[in-house]
Amino acid sequence: MRNEKMNKRKAFYILLAILISAAIWYFVDEFGNGGGPYLVEQKVTDIPIEYISEDTLTDRGLMLLQDGTSQTIDLTFRGARRVVTRLDRSKIRVTVDLSSVSRAGVQGIGTSLSFTDRKFSLNNNVTIMDRSFYNATVNISELNSNTVDVRCELVGNVAESYSAGEIQLSQDTLEIRGLAKDINPVSYAKVVLDIGKNAVETVSKDLPIQFYDRYDNLIENENIYPTVDTIQATLPVFVTKELTLVVDFKEAPGARKSNLDAPITPATITVSGDAGKLKNVDTIVLGEFDLLDLLKEGVSSESYATYSYPIIIPEGCQNLSGVTRATMQIKFNDLATSEVTATQMQYAALPEGKEAQILTEELLVTVFGTAANVANITTENLIVTADLTDYSAASGTYTVPATVSVKGNSDIGILGKYQVQVTIRESAAEEPPAEEP
Repeated sequence: MRNEKMNKRKAFYILLAILISAAIWYFVDEFGNGGGPYLVEQKVTDIPIEYISEDTLTDRGLMLLQDGTSQTIDLTFRGARRVVTRLDRSKIRVTVDLSSVSRAGVQGIGTSLSFTDRKFSLNNNVTIMDRSFYNATVNISELNSNTVDVRCELVGNVAESYSAGEIQLSQDTLEIRGLAKDINPVSYAKVVLDIGKNAVETVSKDLPIQFYDRYDNLIENENIYPTVDTIQATLPVFVTKELTLVVDFKEAPGARKSNLDAPITPATITVSGDAGKLKNVDTIVLGEFDLLDLLKEGVSSESYATYSYPIIIPEGCQNLSGVTRATMQIKFNDLATSEVTATQMQYAALPEGKEAQILTEELLVTVFGTAANVANITTENLIVTADLTDYSAASGTYTVPATVSVKGNSDIGILGKYQVQVTIRESAAEEPPAEEP
């Protein structure tokens, strides 16, 4: 037990000594230099130099050469030990701005220093004591230019029954810039368009540029500067499809598509066009047709009405059939009309404080639909409703519009417009009940 207590006491004293040493070390670092932090110097070597605004050189017909241009710099920093000792080149950014360069030749340009870590700030907790040079040496050369042809290599294939058009490039020639020794060997530029396997629609891509000499050897030279970084290549993929000609019919009770005979001549046409645009296209809509118009023209189930439509193909497609108009003959397969007397009268939208009386007792109504449906319509099926919406302030007898509805059969149509006579008057005031004696 005694030895165990001695070991615990010894461990406590060792820990205490470590804490006191650390406190003394921190005190010396922070206050050992006349009440301020203890300052040390730290040299960081081979800090890379970043050149910015190179595009302004190109605009002036100049370029920066790597040979003869400063690439790195050595800096000596001074500051608190705990700050300076953590400096490394990855946290230091040295830049040279080339926007002021206007002539060729070797020249010196001042450097700018910044930190990528917020813990460091120049002239606050860190100062520069020494540097390997103050002005970076830059070697500027005049820029030569050539114009070369752009070629496109095609990789892949289109699917069966599809066809490809001619490759379209955003530009057929390309201006390249650089030293004469670098750009003179370039014979042409090339991009590679991979359309994949069994392409079924137009392919368009922005492609990187490669340079080749006159012997078709690839030139890998970073000192060749094209005026654009990529070239867009497009391969149109076409498909030939037979499209059905259709009319968009507007139905109504008693006038249904299922009761139509409406052949269209020609029934189809053959078109060719961009596969992407025709991918989900199977029909061409000639126009819209309201089936009630067919009834208004008095067409029966015994004869056809004829209509002609222009054929408008999808934009960018070619009409291979050559037919520009289509003809539709149309009639109802089973159409019957009948006149039925309506006797059930009612009104709607009666103004407040008014009362109405429908004077019309019978109304002859023309109904239409299939023969079987029309045969089942009787007086009991028809309801005539007078619309009093526009008579809110009126009193007297008026001829008002009326609608006819069919009760018990939703596929019967009503042909024509109808009116009834209605008398409108103020509501009679209710007399108070007589008092009992």
